[in-house]
Amino acid sequence: MNDITHLRKMSGAGMMDCKNALEEAGNDFEKAMEIIRKKGQAVAAKRSDREASEGCVLAAHSDGFAAVVALKCETDFVAKNGEFIALTQSILDAVMAQKPTTLQELLDTPLSDGRPVDDHITDRIGVTGEKMELGFYEFVDGASTMSYIHPGNKLATIVAFNGAIEYQPARDVAMQIAAMNPVAISPEDVSQKIIDTEKEIARDKARQAGKPENLLDRIAEGALQKFYKESTLLQQDCIKDSSLTVQQYLRQQDKELTVTAFKRVTLNVD
Repeated sequence: MNDITHLRKMSGAGMMDCKNALEEAGNDFEKAMEIIRKKGQAVAAKRSDREASEGCVLAAHSDGFAAVVALKCETDFVAKNGEFIALTQSILDAVMAQKPTTLQELLDTPLSDGRPVDDHITDRIGVTGEKMELGFYEFVDGASTMSYIHPGNKLATIVAFNGAIEYQPARDVAMQIAAMNPVAISPEDVSQKIIDTEKEIARDKARQAGKPENLLDRIAEGALQKFYKESTLLQQDCIKDSSLTVQQYLRQQDKELTVTAFKRVTLNVD
């Protein structure tokens, strides 16, 4: 019974799976672990074509570094499971300690038992029978950072600033990003592709409304400025105080304060 309990703790597998693995391995603990891992690999291969659209999104910040990870699965039932959330948290803890620079580097990062993240995900696949994958890994760094996890663990944001900022204003900006889904920090950061698309949409709408061709470019430019106001973070109305833009809200804290980077990860359909 002690061996079953230990194997269950190490592998995360169910009681009967651990019992059967130990029996098959002749009570050899290492062989039993290998049996459970192979089961996870087999399930992963079998379900590789499935869609993993549910999951858990968590974020954290510390010492000028912030990160967000999303561990994806097939069903909301598994996404809400305590052990699944705990695995996501352990992956995030490893990120905050090791600061990997790519998703693949994160998958290769060892957790507390010395085994890589990728192996732990495969093991969990064997336990649940669902496809799982590390869907997102994003990070930012700066003079100061903040993270925000929306209730339900389906949406999280991280943001970096160019200077010191108190907790509440920083959290307000992180919540702004969650609520308003900006496409860029400022108009200068919007890609040319997005600009061209927005202008063309505005021209098409104006044509359909019967506007003359010689006014279309002016109308498109006006629509673009409206887009900047609604979709770039610093120009958006602040959800904390709608009489201010986010930029003005930050300048109340410090005249030089601004956002240098942000990331928003969601498993919801925006």
